[in-house]
Amino acid sequence: MRQKKLLLYGLLFLATPTIAQQSYLKEGIDKCKEEELAGNGKLYAAFFQQQAAEYDALCLQAFNVARMRLDEALAQKSDKPLAIVSDIDETFLNTSYYAVLCGKKGAEFHQNTWEAWTAKAEATPLAGALEFYQYAHEKGVAIFYVTNRKENERVGTALNIKRYNFPYQGDDHLIFRTAEKSKESRREKIAQKYNIVLLLGDNLGDFDKDFDKQTTQERAEAVQKNRAAFGKKYIVLPNTSYGDWESAAYGSKYLSIKERNAIILERLKDKPVAN
Repeated sequence: MRQKKLLLYGLLFLATPTIAQQSYLKEGIDKCKEEELAGNGKLYAAFFQQQAAEYDALCLQAFNVARMRLDEALAQKSDKPLAIVSDIDETFLNTSYYAVLCGKKGAEFHQNTWEAWTAKAEATPLAGALEFYQYAHEKGVAIFYVTNRKENERVGTALNIKRYNFPYQGDDHLIFRTAEKSKESRREKIAQKYNIVLLLGDNLGDFDKDFDKQTTQERAEAVQKNRAAFGKKYIVLPNTSYGDWESAAYGSKYLSIKERNAIILERLKDKPVAN
């Protein structure tokens, strides 16, 4: 019974931030008890992010590849200044601490608590991140931080970037979400003046409009369509905690925990699907 309970908590909490950003957990849902925290999927993802050497190795691998690709771009002639476009959260800053705070309270992501947390500027650098961004800056490459954080998070976000000496090339290089979630128009505006040689992110929407508002199947097809760009122009950082992969699985609409749990149970396979 206890094992079933822990599994259920894990399944429930795996179904959180992207969809859960729309509301608090409904009133009346019990908070996780201390002995049940191991079953909280978000906490388990944060546990991996904070404790696994394998996570650091994946980040180092990503930034090592990014540096090689940047060197290749620097060796080529370009009619425009070179630029890197980078996401922030789980791309070069670790925000898993917020997930832990939510998980321990049995709560989900909410914009108000998230903004209160980002104002503290407490996210920390991912392994290898600082060295890579400083290297790019030293080589004269423009660095644009394109995030779906909101404009009213600018002060805390800028403080967090500067706290660890990440390159800050001006307020116009820190670009927040306005009306639309898609980053495509923001990338296009940068591309008018710069040659974007690298894009870094933890979510496929950080790279191309092909990945915007797609189903799980459509996103998988888009990956195959863009397969040559991964590791070349697109550098993906690991994030098992949240992302558009969640909303794609749930049909991009708010669902109750019970409904999300049913989808997870339906989609999880205990054997390969026959071709």
